[in-house]
Amino acid sequence: MKERALALFLLALTLFTPPLGLFPLGGKGSWGLPLLYLYLFLAWSLVILLAYLLYRKP
Repeated sequence: MKERALALFLLALTLFTPPLGLFPLGGKGSWGLPLLYLYLFLAWSLVILLAYLLYRKP
């Protein structure tokens, strides 16, 4: 269990560290939202989903 929690932490760290420099400020994605907002929302949703699957009681 500790190994999976550490892996989830490292995944979240790698997902949230580089995005600030990757996306230009003027780029627009779906529904007219900036690409950075879409990326952060989807990455955060993925981390929450994986944490739920990791810590739920069977």
